[in-house]
Amino acid sequence: MAMDAKQLLKMSQQELDALFSAHDAGPIPDGEAKGTAIIAPGTAGSEKMAELINIFGWQGKVFDAKAGLLRNHILAIGLKAIIARVYKGPSLLDGKECIVLDYSDTSLVASHVRDEIRMIESGFYLGKVYWDKARLIDFSLDFRP
Repeated sequence: MAMDAKQLLKMSQQELDALFSAHDAGPIPDGEAKGTAIIAPGTAGSEKMAELINIFGWQGKVFDAKAGLLRNHILAIGLKAIIARVYKGPSLLDGKECIVLDYSDTSLVASHVRDEIRMIESGFYLGKVYWDKARLIDFSLDFRP
């Protein structure tokens, strides 16, 4: 059975970190992904928070692998904004290669944000969000139809 966001929401932070560390970066994705924010992982409220964020805030990301850029799919109106540079580099979590989503030169509102993703299944990525070097939350990106 394919892994999905609902399974990730039920995992503890330690389990998510171990899953992230157990995988290689994988290819830089291309196209549109449905995003799920993972806040308070493994708790009863995790799924409800993810649903609210998905409705009112962030729905996912649209990658342009050739250009090395992405846009976030935000707000209920489906705005594609908040651009990041995309490249491979060492993870802040474990030092191993990951795909870095770097907002430092491309966004005023998110200039302190750095996301890291790794492919945990074909078309399915687990991500970490950092503010400077402080960990914030996790998220998943699902490119599968």
